Amino acid sequence: MSIRHGLLALLERGPRYGSQLRTEFESRTGSTWPLNVGQVYTTLARLERDGLVAPDGEDAAGHTLYAITGPGRTELRAWYERPVDRTNPPRDELAIKLAMAVGAPGVDIRAVIQSQRHATLKAMQDYTRLKARALAAIESGQARERDDVAWLLVLEQLIFQTEAEARWLDHSESRLVRLAALTATGTGAAAAPAAPAPDGPPPPQAAATGPTTGTAGTAARTRRG
Repeated sequence: MSIRHGLLALLERGPRYGSQLRTEFESRTGSTWPLNVGQVYTTLARLERDGLVAPDGEDAAGHTLYAITGPGRTELRAWYERPVDRTNPPRDELAIKLAMAVGAPGVDIRAVIQSQRHATLKAMQDYTRLKARALAAIESGQARERDDVAWLLVLEQLIFQTEAEARWLDHSESRLVRLAALTATGTGAAAAPAAPAPDGPPPPQAAATGPTTGTAGTAARTRRG
């Protein structure tokens, strides 16, 4: 999340002080990504260092105001026009957790998936309820237009994100079931030639029967899963 560009966008509407920027940022995004005042002022200091904002006097209460500069406006326009870079995706705790759970001793990865699925679906329901409220406020004319429409967009992104996560969890569980079945089948097929009957190797039809039975079992387990 680009806090610096978010602050520049707010400052483009006029000079503001740190706490005011924090309040407006959280109002615009529905407090989805809460900020603390220290984080805001640290970012403002870096923006000032880079020549993108400058102090602009004080308000009646003595708060130091910051204003966006010409280079700051140029940087903001470039940010709006530039696609978000996906070459270095942020770390995803869930993806890392499942990656580490594969083969971990004493960990039931399917239980991990089912627990997360429950939490993901609950989050999706919560976001959907919030979306209904936001739409009702907008349609009734009670919305603070800009902030409520912005919050609606954030909510819809969260809904799409949780829907995709739920689909990925379903896919991951099916993938693990199939791989476990293939591993079990492969082990059985490898073990068969290792223990030939006293009169010689097993007849061809016996060798062919094992994998066929295993594949049917895999399909049945996959359908049940």
